[in-house]
Amino acid sequence: MAEKIIGILGGLGPEATVDLFHRIIRATPAEKDQDHLRIIIYNNPKIPDRTAAILGYGENPLPELIRTAKVLERAGADFIIIPCNTAHYFYDELRKHVNIPILHMIDLCAEWVRRNFPNIKRAGLLATIGTVKSGIYHKSFKGIGVEIITPEENSQNHVMKAIYEHVKAGDLEGGRKILLRIAGELMDMNCDVIICGCTEVSLVIKNGDLPVPVIDPLQILAENAVKKALNEM
Repeated sequence: MAEKIIGILGGLGPEATVDLFHRIIRATPAEKDQDHLRIIIYNNPKIPDRTAAILGYGENPLPELIRTAKVLERAGADFIIIPCNTAHYFYDELRKHVNIPILHMIDLCAEWVRRNFPNIKRAGLLATIGTVKSGIYHKSFKGIGVEIITPEENSQNHVMKAIYEHVKAGDLEGGRKILLRIAGELMDMNCDVIICGCTEVSLVIKNGDLPVPVIDPLQILAENAVKKALNEM
C-alpha cells in the first residue's frame, strides 16, 4: 500500500509548525532522504486567534481553518494534522467540510496516557484559557478516568502571558521559567503528570524537566502521523 501524504494545517503559530515538522522527521524510520515522508505544509498565520474566539471577543477562525484545510486537500494531502490544541475546539465542524481524515491530537493524547500511565488519576494542564474553557481536555480524559487539573485564575493568567508575551514573541527562556513555576503549583495540587496542552508549551517544557512525567501531545501527534502515513494505523 502506498504511503500517505501528510498535510499540516500550520501557522498556529509558525514556531510550533516548524517544531512538528521536525518531530515528524525524527520519528520517521529513515536511512536516506527517499525514506522520508511526503508532507504538505500550509503555514497560515492569518487564521484568527482561537482563544479570543472561544472567549467571545475575537473573530471566528472556523472559516479560515476550513479554507486552509481545503487547500491541503486539493494539494493532495491524504490526512491532516493541526499543531494547535485550542483549534481542536472547532474539530467537529472543520471535519464536516473536508473529505480526508483529520487526526484529533487530544484524543490521541488521552489514548496514549491510558496505555502508558494506566494508574494516574490527576493530570495538570498547562494550556491557553481558550483550551481550558473549551473543556476539550476534560472531555477526552474523562473517558479514561483521569481528572484534569488547571491552574488557579491568577496563575492561569501567567500561563497566558508566558505563551503570548514570551514564547510566541520569541522569548522561549522567559516563557519557560514562568511555565515551570506554574507546573510546580500543579504538582503541589497532587497532579501525577503535567500535560503540555499548548504547542508553545511543548516548545519549552520537555519530559525530564519536572519530577513527574511530562506528556507532550505534539510529540504523540507526530508519532501517530508517521504511523498513519506508513499505513500502520
